[in-house]
Amino acid sequence: MSAGPKDMEALFGFFNEIGIISQLSGHAFEKAMPEGMTLAQFSVLNHLCRLGDGWTPHRIARAMQVTKGAMTGTLKHLEGKGLVVVSPDPSDGRAKRVAITDQGRAMRDACIGAIAPMMQEFVQEFPATHIAGALPVLAAVRAWLDGRRN
Repeated sequence: MSAGPKDMEALFGFFNEIGIISQLSGHAFEKAMPEGMTLAQFSVLNHLCRLGDGWTPHRIARAMQVTKGAMTGTLKHLEGKGLVVVSPDPSDGRAKRVAITDQGRAMRDACIGAIAPMMQEFVQEFPATHIAGALPVLAAVRAWLDGRRN
């Protein structure tokens, strides 16, 4: 099926809205987070909580779509705060592995808790059932885009 001009306009509008939502929500989330936490740092903690420990810095960088250098900096900040531990890979001395600490899990939970007041306000305008209905489409779009990246 080919997309005509009106379809292309709608498709561009869809991704444009997602981009704007990402910017606005990311900024609001970062403002609400505990002092010294950044969205990038929270994203790493959240990733490790969701998917488990043992990831290499390179693999986390790839998942976050950032350079290895940027991820190294983020991990150094997190390690300095005692939120993650970066240690040598026991099976490959050249590689490193990242593990989240109990303090890191608590910080991730604190960050989520910090945004709770905004979420309570949000749910007054947009009931959770409406948002839940959009999740399958958004998850499918994410999976499709994820499958196409380098």
